[in-house]
Amino acid sequence: MSEPLMATYNRLPVTFDRGEGVWLWDTDGRRYLDALAGIAVCGLGHAHPAVREALCDQAGRLIHTSNLYGVVEQERLGALLTAQAGMDRVFFANSGAEANEAAIKLARLHAHRRGIENPAILVAEHSFHGRTLATLSATGNRKVQAGFEPLVQGFVRVPYNDLDAIETAATNRPNIVAILIEPIQGEGGIRVPSDDYLNRLREICDRSGWLLMLDEIQTGIGRTGRLFAFQHSEIQPDVVTLAKGLGNGVPIGACLARGAAAEVFSPGSHGSTFGGNPLACRVGRAVLETLLAENLIDAAGVQGEYLLTALRSALGATRGVVEIRGRGLMLGIELDRPCAALVGQALEAGVLINVTAERVIRLLPPLIIDRAQIDTLVATLTGLIHGFLGDA
Repeated sequence: MSEPLMATYNRLPVTFDRGEGVWLWDTDGRRYLDALAGIAVCGLGHAHPAVREALCDQAGRLIHTSNLYGVVEQERLGALLTAQAGMDRVFFANSGAEANEAAIKLARLHAHRRGIENPAILVAEHSFHGRTLATLSATGNRKVQAGFEPLVQGFVRVPYNDLDAIETAATNRPNIVAILIEPIQGEGGIRVPSDDYLNRLREICDRSGWLLMLDEIQTGIGRTGRLFAFQHSEIQPDVVTLAKGLGNGVPIGACLARGAAAEVFSPGSHGSTFGGNPLACRVGRAVLETLLAENLIDAAGVQGEYLLTALRSALGATRGVVEIRGRGLMLGIELDRPCAALVGQALEAGVLINVTAERVIRLLPPLIIDRAQIDTLVATLTGLIHGFLGDA
């Protein structure tokens, strides 16, 4: 079946036929608990009525016209997003990588208009910002970059959660114009920074005249128990990028900006054929309205704390478990050894997980998960991890 497809994925031996809530069924009728949600995408789970109704209604009205004309659903979603984020304007794209590309272009154009000829953006080690040439160049993962040289220049890399390194860079690199950072590193292993990290970044950017650009592709849209992860720190970034959970599976990305950053682009400086089409924006609005109306964002924080506590209780004293960490329904279980084999074992046990940074089991369940489902997830993972570590 895969012969016509380029070999860009190591696919697991399963194909899914349908889903409902937190559950997926494969083509043989076997049921799985989805603790990955399409990699933080399906926050409302599978086949949610609000998503289905928005898709069907909009598909019957209008799917695409291009950005040569007004798009009412784009304006409606834009108004809702900017109001909730405390931002001024938004550019809609098709993916997280495209949203980050927009942020990178915005920072460079902003710098050139200030007379900075070779602007640089400060990024972090172990980060992940996408797979286009610019975003993989910004990414702090050599495996993603290997073979695609020459990389795009203009990025200064520092260790994540290291404020001293940023201060040193500010002193030594006068051409830095922005910081692009994840509030929590997802692909990097669910790395949660110190509580004051974003606050201190805001202070450094204000003092240095930099833009603070937050990549909330994975942390945004309720994943951490707030609509945006930066809201935990009670700060306002200059630029925020979104994707994944915004469309619950329908491709959409967004780059939000405020203040001077919101006025950088003008007609002709950036664009997208499909970005912000009526179908994607109608679904994005349905997702946001449902999350807000059903209080699922606060619930994600509560259920995430329950999951984190249960995992720590079941596994915290287990030899070979280094740390269990996260925020909301974005959690990682770090082991003392590579554990990719657990993905296949979990699949056999009827649970979907993945492993990132080689040793971190990543859990990103739908925001609608309930406590009984969490208990099932914890019991299954506990048995698998004890068996894997040899102390079952």
